[in-house]
Amino acid sequence: MAKKVKVSELVQHFSMEIVSGEDGLKRSILVDDLYRPGLEMAGYFDYHPHERVQLLGKTELTFISTLTSEERRCRFEQLCHENTPCIILTRGLDAPDELVEYSNKAQIAVLRSNVATTILQSRITDFLEKKLAPTATIHGVLVDVYGVGMLITGGSGIGKSETALELVKRGHRLVADDAVEIRQTSDGQLFGSAPELIRHLLEIRGLGIINVMTLFGAGAVRTSKRITLVIKLENWQQDKQYDRLGLDEEKTRIIDTDVPLVTVPVRPGRNLAVIIEVAAMNFRLKRMGYNAALQFTNKLTETIAEDTDDFD
Repeated sequence: MAKKVKVSELVQHFSMEIVSGEDGLKRSILVDDLYRPGLEMAGYFDYHPHERVQLLGKTELTFISTLTSEERRCRFEQLCHENTPCIILTRGLDAPDELVEYSNKAQIAVLRSNVATTILQSRITDFLEKKLAPTATIHGVLVDVYGVGMLITGGSGIGKSETALELVKRGHRLVADDAVEIRQTSDGQLFGSAPELIRHLLEIRGLGIINVMTLFGAGAVRTSKRITLVIKLENWQQDKQYDRLGLDEEKTRIIDTDVPLVTVPVRPGRNLAVIIEVAAMNFRLKRMGYNAALQFTNKLTETIAEDTDDFD
């Protein structure tokens, strides 16, 4: 089901004045893009994105004031489309009488803000992006290790929370435990956070629930982090072949975004916290262009080629 934001939420969040079309406060905003109808004020409506919030600033309103009353009526009649969520006036500017007339007829709310156009556009876009972004909740632990947002997944009782606790003790930061709320931005980036109820909390079997911020300080937690790597913990399977070189790059899909995946087999004696630290550092090296597994393979190939030439 598509997400939506009521126009009334926008009014409340940005403390905007309702100029006309109060019945339109029930309308829904479905897209996070805003639009400044400059060409439309000149009469060109062929490609008008009527589903967006319409923003009228000083430029648009100054131009429309130069037109005749009949021309203004024509422009605003077309601007007040049945699918338009609302129209916002910036800089505290007055609404033309024709806009008030047609907005009331079409039941489209005309709102006013004292904020400058470009600043208001940026703030509303940011607000709508967060509200309308696709979301998902995943069972796992999200930690910030050396600046890398690592989502640790695996079966119940495999040691995700205990590993996160060890990472916190080693100076890294906890974002979420047990339930990770993930939001996907318009450019495909994933950001994870904890539900308000369990924020900063860790559940350790046999010990119970602990507050990481209280025990380790504010520097041991953060509220949100971009997810760039997924660590999947699984019980060691004797008959399964695990990647020993690191050449195979697996990915997993979260919402609509593919994220690099590292599968770590769990068995007694393995220090998972250290392995995850090294995975974070290795991931950063790869992003900077250095791949140890690839370098080793290339050197091995060169050595075999040299030995073959010597034999010949």
